[in-house]
Amino acid sequence: MSRSYRHGSNQAATVVAVVADVMAVILGLWILFALLDANRANDLVTVVHDAASWLASWSHDLFTMDTDWLRTVLNYGLPAVVYLFIGHAIAGRLRRG
Repeated sequence: MSRSYRHGSNQAATVVAVVADVMAVILGLWILFALLDANRANDLVTVVHDAASWLASWSHDLFTMDTDWLRTVLNYGLPAVVYLFIGHAIAGRLRRG
């Protein structure tokens, strides 16, 4: 197998891993903002909330706990873990392939 072909698959694996990491960071940042009761009128908080809501749209109200902080951690933390797991599994597969 040529070196350029392997290098291309490593680049693709790196891109997939970085995208998964960024998605997890956005979700983690929203969890942090929610737990610390960040000002929702702030532009950064709004952008992070909108992005996190979109990324976690498949898991909204998956857990319906009475405690707001626990519900936020579970409903946004699960997608973060899933994105990390799947993204890094795909990246590992690309590196081996």
